[in-house]
Amino acid sequence: MQLGRKLRLGMTIGAVASALSMGLIAPTVSGAAAPSGTITFAEGAGANPNYIFPYMGCAYFSVSTINQFQELMFRPLYWFGLGGSVAVQPQLSTAFLPKMSNNNRTATITMKGWKFADGQTVNAQSVMFFLNMYNADPTSYCGFNGSLSIPTLIKSASGHGNTVVLHFTKPLNPTWLLYNNLSMITPMPNSWDRTAGGKANCAGGAYGAASTKVACKNVEAYLDAQSGKTNTYTGKMWQSGVDGPWRLTSFDNLGNATFQPNPRYSGPQKAMVKFFKLVAYTSTQAEENDLQAGKIDLGYVDPGVLTAPAPAPGKVGPNWGNLSTRYNMSTGTNWGFNYAPFNFSSKDPKSAAIAQLYIRQAIQMSMDQNGIITNIFKGYGQANYSPVPTIAPKSLSAPFPNPYPFSLSGAKALLTSHGWTMQNGVMTCTSPGTGSSQCGAGITQGYTLNLKMIYLSGYPAYDKEIAADIANWNSIGINMSYSTTTFNNVIGSCNGGGGFELCWWGGGWIYAPDFLPTGESLFTPDSGFNPGSYNDPTMTKLVNATVFGTANLTAYAKYAAQQLPVLYMPAGNSAVGETIKTLKSKIGFTPNPLGNLQPEYLHY
Repeated sequence: MQLGRKLRLGMTIGAVASALSMGLIAPTVSGAAAPSGTITFAEGAGANPNYIFPYMGCAYFSVSTINQFQELMFRPLYWFGLGGSVAVQPQLSTAFLPKMSNNNRTATITMKGWKFADGQTVNAQSVMFFLNMYNADPTSYCGFNGSLSIPTLIKSASGHGNTVVLHFTKPLNPTWLLYNNLSMITPMPNSWDRTAGGKANCAGGAYGAASTKVACKNVEAYLDAQSGKTNTYTGKMWQSGVDGPWRLTSFDNLGNATFQPNPRYSGPQKAMVKFFKLVAYTSTQAEENDLQAGKIDLGYVDPGVLTAPAPAPGKVGPNWGNLSTRYNMSTGTNWGFNYAPFNFSSKDPKSAAIAQLYIRQAIQMSMDQNGIITNIFKGYGQANYSPVPTIAPKSLSAPFPNPYPFSLSGAKALLTSHGWTMQNGVMTCTSPGTGSSQCGAGITQGYTLNLKMIYLSGYPAYDKEIAADIANWNSIGINMSYSTTTFNNVIGSCNGGGGFELCWWGGGWIYAPDFLPTGESLFTPDSGFNPGSYNDPTMTKLVNATVFGTANLTAYAKYAAQQLPVLYMPAGNSAVGETIKTLKSKIGFTPNPLGNLQPEYLHY
């Protein structure tokens, strides 16, 4: 998911783009004759798009809402990812690459002059609209990371014609600025600059002016309210702002959506089919039934239905027999990592236990990632023990061994050596205190390791995975109760602060729309998405070294692996894709590492 987003180094933009390219960037291509035909795409079970306004909080910040819904219609300032690449794609961006000056304190952005559906030019004011709103209410946007984000870093900003000029308070790493900040901007049309009372002046107001902030907050409140009404999605207001290759023509509360080509799209690749449809599901079994019936062109299967494992990491074995005559199977790896946040929040009654590194180590050591990948994911997955993507080039982060390999005996020994005794099947603190052989701060006599987990429903493989984890945790005296709910509800619960010690929405984190995997969105006090309220000064210092300095990610990645701000989990989500054999693509069918959905490259 966005829930997945990031990258960074003291490198040129071109060098980083080259390092991140997981395959050749496809050449610019143009559309063929009049589009015809319909392509159907299966949404993740329970992970339907649920917000249309591209300025949103963390409850909506997901691949299903952004990459696979909003961005079909509303193009960001800079586009990243194509085929197997995660690099910036200048030809698909609404602006030319930024030019840095003034010792990297100034960025000049020139727009290409694309058009919105209502005929307005996607110009500097369209960018200032987003920036003015961001400046007026930054914490409402999930990508905001306090002092490590624009608008905090902007000293002044202005836009005239097709040119935007940003002056910053300090020199910035140009690559980090492009990949993790400018990447988040979505130009917005004047037709959205309104409230219930009529036209406003958020787009055209002076950056930072009090009147602009008031106007933008009012506009944001109105657009947020409209985004909560799915019956408005196909209306004139939202669709007037389309500058991408697709316009939305139908949408329902379940997340079923129909798109048609946008005739005003200014980009290089026009849609080649007449309709593109998103189909909502509540379970993988329901989707698999439609796949067997040939009703879906692009979908996924739960790896549990496969009868043969992957022959090697990244390689595809035999397809499910029920689909093999009609579909081709593919596999890919996300530009991210899979994890479940630990809850360090004081709102959680068990936060004292989570604060103890040795307890987190015991929980991590009790997870048999390789066994889960082999026995449940049929080899279609990767072990994770760091926040840096497994496919990241060595120039970003040098490889290092897993600091906490699977060991139930080692995990149990960590607990007993710190003052815990098994009583009635649950580890109970019998030696309270802060000494090296005691339970730790805030843990009293008789404190038990009865913990709670919330996780995603609707995926049999995930049920099996969590069942295996719980059995292992129980065997060492960590009694983990659990509840399940839909993807969107899990995200909402994770951001609630209390009621869980572990929270897992299944998809982990994809580094988009901040594409450099540097950690400021996850592990610093100002993080835009930090549901576990993790805060460690050393971690913040290491993150800052990659943001403002020239350090690569190795020191940060090692510390994050050792300190366990989250529980690292095997990545098996979206590993097994199914494509109907009659469908063709100009960029191939390997799942994009960012989760991008670009049906304009598909045709029959």
